[in-house]
Amino acid sequence: MTLRIPFVSSAPSVSVIRLEGTISSGGRGLSDQRLAGLIERAFRRGKPKAVALQINSPGGSAAQSSLIAARIRRLSEEKKIPVYAFVEDVAASGGYWLACAADDIYVDPNSIVGSIGVIAAGFGFHEAMGKHGVERRVHTAGGSKSFWDPFSPEKPEDVERLKQMQGEIHRNFIDHVQSRRAGKLADDPALFTGHIWVGKRAIEVGLADRIGHLPAVMREIFGDKVRFRVYGQKRSLFQRLGARVMGEALHELETRADFARFGL
Repeated sequence: MTLRIPFVSSAPSVSVIRLEGTISSGGRGLSDQRLAGLIERAFRRGKPKAVALQINSPGGSAAQSSLIAARIRRLSEEKKIPVYAFVEDVAASGGYWLACAADDIYVDPNSIVGSIGVIAAGFGFHEAMGKHGVERRVHTAGGSKSFWDPFSPEKPEDVERLKQMQGEIHRNFIDHVQSRRAGKLADDPALFTGHIWVGKRAIEVGLADRIGHLPAVMREIFGDKVRFRVYGQKRSLFQRLGARVMGEALHELETRADFARFGL
């Protein structure tokens, strides 16, 4: 039972959603499916005055980035709750896609922001297979089913098709940034080339709004008595006890590799 005293208002609350790591539909990465319930609770529980996104992500899946950001925007507009993003080490590529779901983006002087582009990387094994006498056997129904096969020589038509796909995704990314940062972006030719910016320079080109950290900014806006409800992905008991050590180790290696691209 909760005792409510008339004419005495409770302290305002801010829901804090932690978005840390790579963005992917598999493994332990950030995905719309895994974050859906968490994001919904953050907007609906306790009538928050705002939702703050704590972002530390080098990016990942464009589709998952789009789905997560769209969910945040839908709830923000439905509930009329403002969203603020606070970048820690990095909000790059898909991580910046998430940051653009916010109405305002705050960075640390050392935060890395941007990388608005699309990348696809892989390996070619056909020469190594030939040296070891390994024969590749592939049978398809449909001429494009073996598209960009790493065990076959790279085909110019496959590369061209891949570039077309990347171009479409890149255009969607640019549209999202231009829509969310309308009137704030500088006329900089490097803005959508995959280039990255640090701290104050990110503000100068319009990818961020201010230097600021979550507790101080939220108190500045909502007062010293503001309360924080933190929402983050939870690991199962088996994961915490190390029952999935190999999976955890592989995920950690992948995450470290993604962060390492930005010197982190």
